[in-house]
Amino acid sequence: MTDFPTFLQLRELIERARIEDLGQPADDVTSRLLISEQAQGRAVLVQKQPGVICGLPIILMICRVYDDALKVEPASEPLDVLEGSWSDTPRRPLAIITGPLRSLLSAERVILNFIQRLSGVATQTRRFVDAIQGTTARIYDTRKTTPGYRLLEKYAVRCGGGANHRMGLYDGLLVKDNHIAAIRLPDLADQLRKIVAISRAEAPNRFIQIEVDTLDQLREGLKVDLIDSILLDNMDCPTMCQAVALRNAAVALTMIPTLEASGGVNLTTVRAIAETGVDRISVGALTHSAVALDIGLDMDPS
Repeated sequence: MTDFPTFLQLRELIERARIEDLGQPADDVTSRLLISEQAQGRAVLVQKQPGVICGLPIILMICRVYDDALKVEPASEPLDVLEGSWSDTPRRPLAIITGPLRSLLSAERVILNFIQRLSGVATQTRRFVDAIQGTTARIYDTRKTTPGYRLLEKYAVRCGGGANHRMGLYDGLLVKDNHIAAIRLPDLADQLRKIVAISRAEAPNRFIQIEVDTLDQLREGLKVDLIDSILLDNMDCPTMCQAVALRNAAVALTMIPTLEASGGVNLTTVRAIAETGVDRISVGALTHSAVALDIGLDMDPS
């Protein structure tokens, strides 16, 4: 399974979630008034809905922040085996958490908020990946992520079988329509050559992509070498088929760019888009429209 973000990367986010729920100074009023400080508890994390489980490593991190005395162990299979797996099994047990009952009850909602969200993103991604099986296209995410959750949500996309677009504005060059809005079409190729040359000189391995809205813009982009990918923005399938043909004819380039479809992609349209021959399909809905997976933390009353 692809690498999960580290505790160092996530600690601040977990701390913010804890403070948001417990306040400052920390106080779970209900547990404090009802539960003995000495009481111990046991709870089972249960997957209640078909889907991809994702985010199990964060349980240990959350328990570490809340109370070092909380312990996490597998309920059946090892956690690293369960992570990223799809299940239709009703009420699949995932993990067992034991320790001070007050701490366990206090951490419950934050644990579930993270796990449900990440599993929802992974499940949504898997549905898109499954929808284009047998084509040469691959599903990519976008930067349309929940603020503060980008590392986690992009991990969840990978967990669901998708791939990550650039992590942020800092790790890739993407010349979008708003960047070139003031450039006349006859001048577009020259302007792109300049920025590509500057970028390659500055960082030879940096990913470079340009966005085009029309086939005329694509023709200009295909005059420029050393572009990794060209993003076809909101084109219909017949137009994308023409774009693929134009790209395939650009044999004079030393680097033939991949083509990425973007805009208006959903589970109804994604298969037809993949069958146009594009290489990549970016889907904002992987993250901005994912529905939380139903996962519960069932307390053992014994």
